[in-house]
Amino acid sequence: MLFKRKGWLREEYNQKLLNELFQEKKERIYRSRLMEQSLDPTPEAVANSRLSEIKYLYLLKEAKVRNLTIHLKK
Repeated sequence: MLFKRKGWLREEYNQKLLNELFQEKKERIYRSRLMEQSLDPTPEAVANSRLSEIKYLYLLKEAKVRNLTIHLKK
């Protein structure tokens, strides 16, 4: 089979997307807690918090488009 398509590239990028999704989720939680504990947040902190939320939602949407599932180990 000379022109056989391999799924390894797609799997590699799917795994990379999941890793970025988990990392951005942690960042979003950290930023939201920081905003809750802040008495007078700076405009930069508010912008960073909103940016991390937008990134997370974008990655989540991309994972849904690709029909990615997470297999949790017991």
